[in-house]
Amino acid sequence: MRGVQGYTGNYKGKRVSVMASGMGMPSMGIYSYELFNFFGVENIIRIGSAGAINENIHIRDIVMGMGACTNSGFAAQYRLPGTFAPTCSYKLLKECTGQADKMGVNYHVGNLLSSDTFYNDESDLAPIEKSAYLWGKMGVMAIEMEAAALYMNAARCGKNALAICTISDHIITGEATTAEERQNSFTQMMELALETAKAI
Repeated sequence: MRGVQGYTGNYKGKRVSVMASGMGMPSMGIYSYELFNFFGVENIIRIGSAGAINENIHIRDIVMGMGACTNSGFAAQYRLPGTFAPTCSYKLLKECTGQADKMGVNYHVGNLLSSDTFYNDESDLAPIEKSAYLWGKMGVMAIEMEAAALYMNAARCGKNALAICTISDHIITGEATTAEERQNSFTQMMELALETAKAI
């Protein structure tokens, strides 16, 4: 499908497909729409990294996006007479938190920010004026780039979606993991997603 890598196999007797989604909401929007509408997929669990913007969240913590704020115009296509609040599937979230408790995972549940920009033009702003600080003061846990589009597509298609992210860096404190650490040590998030998929 559009040259992206995808694999289907069995995890503890449950048939599961794993594939890349690209980066950003346009890419996630394409793949999730096609999976939901053309391939009969009912549940999509996104896993990936995120940057913390909350002082109570730390490197390698896992965050589950109950909601996904965004600075994107993705929702404009729906021509709604107001602001849509993208949320995950409670069914998936409930199962995921239950699995996390069984596994002893250190996790947080709340709002993510799905940003349209990875690099932005805020270098000349004081920390208190930066968008990360402004979102963080509203209780948003972390920044990533895909959950809002996934949640909106799931809502429109009547399907289920959840984003689970591992904190790779802290936007406020500057603490960060290396590329090698992200590649080799974020396996707990993967196991959590697979256990959730197996149970639903």
